[in-house]
Amino acid sequence: MADRTPPLGVEELHALVAGGEIDTVVLAFPDMQGRLQGKRFAARFFLDEVLRHGTEGCSYLLAVDAEMNTVDGYAMSSWDRGYGDFAMRPDPATLRRVPWNAGTALVVADLAWSDGSPVAAAPRQILRRQLERLAGHGYTARVGTELEFIVFKDTYEQAWEANYRGLTPANQYNVDYSVLGTGRVEPLLRRIRNEMAGAGMTVESAKGECSPGQHEIVFRYDEALVTCDQHAIYKTGAKEIAAQEGVSLTFMAKYDEREGNSCHIHLSLADASGASAMPGAAADGMSQVMRHFLAGQLAALRDFCLLYAPHVNSYKRFRPGSFAPTAVAWGHDNRTCALRVVGHGRSLRFENRLPGGDVNPHLAVAGMVAAGLYGIEQRLEPPEPCPGNAYTAGFAHVPATLREAAELWGNSPIAQAAFGDEVVAHYRNMARVELDAFDAAVTDWELRRSFERM
Repeated sequence: MADRTPPLGVEELHALVAGGEIDTVVLAFPDMQGRLQGKRFAARFFLDEVLRHGTEGCSYLLAVDAEMNTVDGYAMSSWDRGYGDFAMRPDPATLRRVPWNAGTALVVADLAWSDGSPVAAAPRQILRRQLERLAGHGYTARVGTELEFIVFKDTYEQAWEANYRGLTPANQYNVDYSVLGTGRVEPLLRRIRNEMAGAGMTVESAKGECSPGQHEIVFRYDEALVTCDQHAIYKTGAKEIAAQEGVSLTFMAKYDEREGNSCHIHLSLADASGASAMPGAAADGMSQVMRHFLAGQLAALRDFCLLYAPHVNSYKRFRPGSFAPTAVAWGHDNRTCALRVVGHGRSLRFENRLPGGDVNPHLAVAGMVAAGLYGIEQRLEPPEPCPGNAYTAGFAHVPATLREAAELWGNSPIAQAAFGDEVVAHYRNMARVELDAFDAAVTDWELRRSFERM
């Protein structure tokens, strides 16, 4: 997969701009929350200037909270540092049309400082660094993400005015695998599928899920960076298409007390020849490198949980019997475990079931690669697989709160060695900011419980 044709070539873009088919180019990068941030350019100006020289963006874009408030504690960007710019450099390999916006193309940017050095805390750079380390061992990572969302008949504006309560889901009951249930929202799902295909992604399927209005669209696996870029573009595009259709959808990990939105991440390794490095002749069907890689996931899972579950709400998913994991365990095709080994032969892979729909894919996959490299370098062996119900089997528990995960991450020698002090401190501060905001909030639960009765 190393020599790949981009979804839209630069010369083709020149022709489309000259012919009047493309008039706008979006240049964007994934921020800490995995959202696309950037600028819209007149297409001719993009080709004449931005494609070669890039553009600038305020460094605060990697130093704000989810509400875009400036906050303290970030070394790379602050009032004391003057909130200067970093450079946004287009990656031509990511250039593509976005059919849901007329006359528009999009390209993903890498971030660099004025001296040309990469912005170490940028999610795309964090993933690049881990993939470079993996390449040093002779492997590339192939990744697929399975991202769930809940569709509501309310517009985003109506949802805002209702404080996101009392919304009407697109389905009123469990439509897991139901063809009838997906048929209720097929016009929306079909448009998302087809227009993502028009943006260069390979769509596999769509299916209903168990919470009211919950659905999933799955794309074919690809190289790790490609999949993560496409994940971010898809997430933004699906919201934009929903808004155009007069409905809304959410990827938040836990919208209500029912099952939350997951984002299961599948990963396998390929060797220098492009063949899968995962299968082996052992009784369990796994190669030695897969065993080491899997053992590394378990060894680092609690330390890296901040990368898989980055928000306060993320931890509401981790409940027994919810199909979201609570146990640091692995098993063969066992959905009660945090790590599920599936497939056989060249399709053999493992699935990380911790991430929710709110995950930043670049950070999560970087964590999975770093954990696997720890297992390879330490020659770790996995324990015996869990054959039954991991919820009740006495395994170590995944972190139960963001506060616990942040402490594990901030004090982890595995994280320090893999990511470096700057990245560890940056994302530890992100968690602190999130926790400070949550601790200061008065929730609906508190009002209902205390307004009259306390």
